[in-house]
Parts: sequence; structure tokens; C-alpha cells
Amino acid sequence: MATSLDKATLEAALVGYQHQVEEIQAKIVAIRRMLTGTPAAAGPKVKRAAASRKQKHKMSAEGRARIAAAQRARWAKVKKSQ
Repeated sequence: MATSLDKATLEAALVGYQHQVEEIQAKIVAIRRMLTGTPAAAGPKVKRAAASRKQKHKMSAEGRARIAAAQRARWAKVKKSQ
């Protein structure tokens, strides 16, 4: 099934994958800290520390509008085919 991907869909995918990369990197940091001999009791503290340092992604209003428009278009296509 060939799917044409518009710019908004690709940007939304990029945002989602970037979020996954950040989560994986935080997990890698936590595992490396465990390997260096950080006590097990400090595990939750490490998790909170890593989460507090991670910058929160802020999407622009234009980006949200593009994603919403792409989703509306996808739903319209699905409803039209039914």
C-alpha cells in the first residue's frame, strides 16, 4: 500500500521519534550510572535527576495546527472510503 506523506506528517513523526530518542538516552545514562557503582538506593534519585535536566519540547502553534490539519485529512480520507 503506497502512502503519500505530506510535510506535516513527516514533521509529526520526527517529533515523536525525537521524544523516543530522548527517553532512550535518559535510560542509557541511568544504566551507565548503575554500572559505575552508584548504590541501588540512589536509583530513583537518578531517574528524577535525569528527568529534571531533560528539556521539555515546546511545539509552536503553527506546528500543532499542521499536525491537526494532517489528522483531519487522514480522518476525512478514512470516512470517505467507508
